[in-house]
Amino acid sequence: MNLNAKFFGAAQIVLSAIMMNAQTSTAKLPGDPTLPSSKETLDKLISYDKGNFKYKVEDYFARPNASQFKISPDGQYLSYKEKDADKKNHVYVKELKTGKITKAIVEKDDLIGGYGWLDKKRLFYTQDKGGNENNHLYAVDIDGKNLKDLTPFDGVTLNYADVIKDTEFVIVALNKNNKQIFEPYKVNFNTGEMTQLYENKDVNNPIDGYIFDKKGNMRGYTVLENGLTTKTYYKDVDTGKFNLIKSTDWKNTFSIIGLNDNSKNKDEAYVVTDLDSDKARIVLYDLKKNAIIKEVYSNPVYDVSSISTARKNRNYELDYISYTGVKGETIPVSKFYKEVHDQLKAEFKDKEFSVVSSDDNEEKLLVVVGSDRLYGNYYEYDTKSKQLKLLYNLMPQLKEEDMAEMKPIEFKSRDGLTIRGYITMPKDAVNGKKVPLIVNPHGGPQGVRDNWGFNPEDQLFASRGYATLHVNFRISGGYGKEFQQSGYKQIGRKAMDDVEDGVKYVIEQGWIDKNKIAIYGGSHGGYATLMGLIKTPDLYSCGVDYVGVSNIFTFFESFPEYWKPYKEMVKQIWYDLDNPEEAKIAKEVSPVFHIDKIKKPLFVVQGANDPRVNINESDQIVKAMRAKGVEVPYMVKYDEGHGFRKEPNRIELYKYMMGFFAENFNKK
Repeated sequence: MNLNAKFFGAAQIVLSAIMMNAQTSTAKLPGDPTLPSSKETLDKLISYDKGNFKYKVEDYFARPNASQFKISPDGQYLSYKEKDADKKNHVYVKELKTGKITKAIVEKDDLIGGYGWLDKKRLFYTQDKGGNENNHLYAVDIDGKNLKDLTPFDGVTLNYADVIKDTEFVIVALNKNNKQIFEPYKVNFNTGEMTQLYENKDVNNPIDGYIFDKKGNMRGYTVLENGLTTKTYYKDVDTGKFNLIKSTDWKNTFSIIGLNDNSKNKDEAYVVTDLDSDKARIVLYDLKKNAIIKEVYSNPVYDVSSISTARKNRNYELDYISYTGVKGETIPVSKFYKEVHDQLKAEFKDKEFSVVSSDDNEEKLLVVVGSDRLYGNYYEYDTKSKQLKLLYNLMPQLKEEDMAEMKPIEFKSRDGLTIRGYITMPKDAVNGKKVPLIVNPHGGPQGVRDNWGFNPEDQLFASRGYATLHVNFRISGGYGKEFQQSGYKQIGRKAMDDVEDGVKYVIEQGWIDKNKIAIYGGSHGGYATLMGLIKTPDLYSCGVDYVGVSNIFTFFESFPEYWKPYKEMVKQIWYDLDNPEEAKIAKEVSPVFHIDKIKKPLFVVQGANDPRVNINESDQIVKAMRAKGVEVPYMVKYDEGHGFRKEPNRIELYKYMMGFFAENFNKK
């Protein structure tokens, strides 16, 4: 269980009773509660989505009736989420020998986030309040009894959690003592007793990462010095002293994945590094000698940063390396996993598959299989009999043969960079007809990218006859540090040029009706939507801004406390507002200052409790547009955060969105 995530990043029609009570006093609601459009106004949009469609919005965005299957450590139980008539996803435990099913975790007003097994009799799960991302970690017995909030602190964020195998402890990192920085605690998941393991004292040069071994001993940490330099310290086991072994600029990577417990050398670790290369690669590293032992794997085109190791029963040997290329790629290493991989590959061919759960003895594996046309199937694989059986089809209502293909594309930017991405095209386009296009810039923007696979948005759009374009513009991750860094201080500028060049490329292929192009995205993608309507006002028919930044200045001011140690990095990625020249550029690429250039219809969507992109960002753009006499449909959910997670909210959003696109694509 690893919840570690740094900055950036990326439902319910009737609000909960608590939220309804809150609405009796508008002063308690985030943002300006007079701005959101009425339900009646938004419902009018649905009428524009007309046609004899085989599938409904619900078919794509209803949660699976059951999901997230996991095997208990002793192999005696199967856990899973199952949806009830009220769209609540409770966690159930099935005793495999008897077939007895017990409801172990009850979902109420707030969604259950991640969940899993602590030991053979106890489960964990995470939960926040209305999307505010202040997750708590809970533990509960498999019969639903002995429920404990292991992190019972209001306004505190859970940054990291890791189970110490074969003990009754979990290590968590919390910003309990200072909202800007995180400290590690050892928690007894049966009693809730908590012990702080280390103090993070220097708020200006905080520890921003901890390294623990499998027994829960702290073996190292990383310090963020002055917001820009990462210093890695490793504990000499003989002396107990933490020694500085690496000091790197934040733009470079030297990251300890974990200690190599398969080696007799207690100082050996798997490390991801790009210090001597453009692409991130995995090496074996001697932390005491501060030297590379050997390279484990590298790729000339893509970053490689992920491995999987066996459990105690096979002495923690390396099972496989994985990375994202055109598709997800897996390089099997151990004899055990090579056999498993070869058999699964023979069965599933070009589909993607991954082992997502197993018992400690690896007698039964749970495998998830998917593709661009298949949302996902769970299979159970018996490693002794070599038998494979289908356990569950997550979305049986969506027939694979009816889904659209996601095709990889590659083109040159106007200044000569190789840009990659994907296009999903409806059947009309495959048959030679020019179709409407929805351009979907990803969030982040730095360090993340769009991937091949099943995308319910793409498939919904294709069912309505629309193609979807994903461009991994400069600043996207996975293609090496040079490509990513070429997009720093180019947000809203060259990063947008790459998106436009992608649109030009697909038009030139003869696939797209150039008079029917929309732009839609979330987070940075919402920002890119606004900038697209401003920068190239004649290119798009309309745009949907979903939890997007509208004003770089207020965006910086609204950072949550635990983002503030990274503010110097953000200045180098976005713009340094303390530098007059860069502040001028930031104003030039802050949409709220250029409302006069937006000529096409805009739909704005926001989660009121969003800690990343404050509701003020959406409020500003809506107020400014309406002030110039342009009515903007504005959808706000007061029980959501950075994107809608609740099923009724998501379905409502996509019904509105499809109506909005249809209305604007069909204008004379």
